[in-house]
Amino acid sequence: MNELKLFENRQIRSTWDDEKEEWFFSIVDIVGALTESSNPRRYWSDLKRKITDEESGIELYEKIVQLKMQSSNGKFYSTDAADMAGIFRIIQSIPSPKAEPFKLWL
Repeated sequence: MNELKLFENRQIRSTWDDEKEEWFFSIVDIVGALTESSNPRRYWSDLKRKITDEESGIELYEKIVQLKMQSSNGKFYSTDAADMAGIFRIIQSIPSPKAEPFKLWL
């Protein structure tokens, strides 16, 4: 089940995994909401590279999955997604005043 959630008027795509019984969230959407970057895909690409260079990043990288999520044009594309634990780790890597409000929102 795919769902759109709103955080401060920003759409966050999410999907429920019946097998694991947990939500997965679009990482690019979260990066965009926290950074207000004009290019959240590039920001995430750079951050992912930085995280995987760290020793603890290997564990996080293993938690990132590719899920089909609907884009703004209505088509479904493979999107980097993570469960709550992975999202919290990513949020810690983003310097943003919105990080704490976002954690509470989750």
